[in-house]
Amino acid sequence: MRTPPPQARTLRGLLSVLIATLASFAAVAALVAAAPPAQADTTICEPFGTATVQGRYVVQNNRWGSSATQCVTATDSGFRVAQADGSVPTNGAPKSYPSVFNGCHYTTCSPGTSLPARLNTVSSAPSSISYGFVGDAVYNASYDIWLDPTPRTDGVNQTEIMIWFNRVGPIQPIGSPVGTATVGGRTWEVWSGGNGSNDVLSFVAPSAISSWSFDVMDFVRATVARGLAGNDWYLTSVQAGFEPWQNGAGLAVNSFSSTVQTGTGTGPGPDPDPGEAACEVSYGTNVWQNGFTADVTVTNTGTAPVDGWRLAFTLPSGQRVTNAWNASVTPSSGTVTATGVAHNARIAPGGSLSFGFQGAHGGTFAEPDAFRLNDAACTTA
Repeated sequence: MRTPPPQARTLRGLLSVLIATLASFAAVAALVAAAPPAQADTTICEPFGTATVQGRYVVQNNRWGSSATQCVTATDSGFRVAQADGSVPTNGAPKSYPSVFNGCHYTTCSPGTSLPARLNTVSSAPSSISYGFVGDAVYNASYDIWLDPTPRTDGVNQTEIMIWFNRVGPIQPIGSPVGTATVGGRTWEVWSGGNGSNDVLSFVAPSAISSWSFDVMDFVRATVARGLAGNDWYLTSVQAGFEPWQNGAGLAVNSFSSTVQTGTGTGPGPDPDPGEAACEVSYGTNVWQNGFTADVTVTNTGTAPVDGWRLAFTLPSGQRVTNAWNASVTPSSGTVTATGVAHNARIAPGGSLSFGFQGAHGGTFAEPDAFRLNDAACTTA
């Protein structure tokens, strides 16, 4: 074989390196193009504006005690307070409660939530939090845990549990101190009182806690033991955020998680049967151009009653709920949850109930392909 001159060998080597480099750049570009885009942060300045994060929790601005501007930015895993103008007297109520929650708060329920849930059906409710604090504001960093005798999904609940992870400035919980308690392996200063519309039991940390994983039910059981709730009551929401009195920009919930596990009782009364959530769903529709109605029948095929029922399903793209009857259906699109109202909150063994809603749609109409009753999969009729 004829050997090429040195100049040709050098040129060939350079060409090989160039081709390999271009191929590497092409591979990286392909990987970048294939990677899913990160969820864009959403800034909310409306006093009661909301956004969904992690596909399962709701971030709320919840500015109710001041007319000054407050904005929160919902992130992939939580939120941060972007703007927090104004101040209110420290011997009164805070100016807001920007927070993230699992469950139902007033008329908004988080997607696919298992709340409300009757307390004696909840075995545990693990939650975790990572806070970001600031030093130039007066505020608390706190959980709000709401309990009510009924599985309500709107309005004010009867008992509010507050866990104060941090307290900055001359502020104090509602009511007066009633001693100390050890809950979740930590010692807390306990305050008890009322704000005119509900009872409040507060657990105040002696020093700041910036992150923690714990069981919400430890605090619920402590509240039941003090007579401020019953085991036949309902857990309706778990919320984490801040109550600012002065300023507050830069406060952040870096991450938040909350789940509710049912199946083993936590107090008096019979434990639910393992077949409690067995169910069948019939989904009948009447469709016209740009609109439809859905008549839904849920049958409890198990051997125990289903209390505080919640039926979760995903509306196909382009569909949204405009009104509903015999149930609350929230949010209006995407993964929604239908929740029983006062007169039909229980489904007896072998029993059925029906609810319906009207909606709008665009394009080709389709029906949901799966349903979950209180976190368990249902068959379809």
